[in-house]
Amino acid sequence: MKRITILFTVLFTVMGTSRAFAVSEAGVLFLLISPGARAVGMGNTFAAVSDDATASYYNPAGFAFQGGREITFMHANWLRQLVDDMYYEYLAYKQEVPSLGGVIGGNITFLNLGEQVHTGPDSPDPIGTFTSWDLAVTLNYATRLTPDLGLGIGMRYIRSNLAPMGAGEEKGKGVGNAFAVDLAALYKAPFLPGLSLGANLSNMGPKITYVDAAQADPLPTNLRLGLAYKVIDSEFNRLQIAVDTNKLLVVRHKDKKPDPFYKAIFTSWTDGSLSDQARRLITSVGAEYVYSDLIFLRAGYYYDEEGRVKYPTFGAGLQYSMFRFDFGYIAAEEGHPLSDTMMFSLTAAF
Repeated sequence: MKRITILFTVLFTVMGTSRAFAVSEAGVLFLLISPGARAVGMGNTFAAVSDDATASYYNPAGFAFQGGREITFMHANWLRQLVDDMYYEYLAYKQEVPSLGGVIGGNITFLNLGEQVHTGPDSPDPIGTFTSWDLAVTLNYATRLTPDLGLGIGMRYIRSNLAPMGAGEEKGKGVGNAFAVDLAALYKAPFLPGLSLGANLSNMGPKITYVDAAQADPLPTNLRLGLAYKVIDSEFNRLQIAVDTNKLLVVRHKDKKPDPFYKAIFTSWTDGSLSDQARRLITSVGAEYVYSDLIFLRAGYYYDEEGRVKYPTFGAGLQYSMFRFDFGYIAAEEGHPLSDTMMFSLTAAF
């Protein structure tokens, strides 16, 4: 169990979440890992872009402006600076359904936390091993209310399998289940062609319980706001810049009791001064250049002042027929748990 505690302590500080203490009070933080090598290469700035299957995570309202069918798979070895058996998998799909007046989609997210050593309550000697993992399955639907405004919704089932036993004297198992909802919007500004505005309120749902309901943890409810603008949009050359801001909407009081998500959505904005609130925001900027729908070059910068997580990102992609291969790279400083993290995605449109 000790290894799990160490791993999650690190995850709390490197996954791109706001305010350190608020993050540590939330559960199932794997929901905040940004998927898609394309978006990662752009510094995770995708709320107002969301023009492929990964919109299921960043802004499901983006599906409202998409057609056809597309599937994306991503793999990443996670926190390789610390352990060698953690990995992250992401599978997303979307399909236009004219009979429903919109697009359906979804994703499966899996984080393998590796093999853990089970020790006795009174001795550090190992008595066995077990594997820990987290899983989320999401279903999305999006439609246009007007030619310029799309709305999206997501419903998510979450399964967290940390341990087959409680810690210390606790009875039961370290296994939890939860459900969550996302609400999103994407607006294509008619007054300035190329400008898009996006918003996604994600992971709204009841707390997740492992062993004791009195110790249940809130889900990492998050508000993502984004802006994107196509600086160049010609037949052979396209250049898009984007900015995203995230805020974690989690509040736990001095008595350790967290506000329910429907209350924390509001109280998280009054928990501290304006300068405190500004420091808790996570901001990222990114850009993508596309040549002839064949070659993609990307760069971005991720800035989390409160969590002290700051790093540039880079990426590239190649399109061939119906397939696109994307690569994303996190260039965190040497010694940082995310240093030299590489992500690979394969997308097929059909």
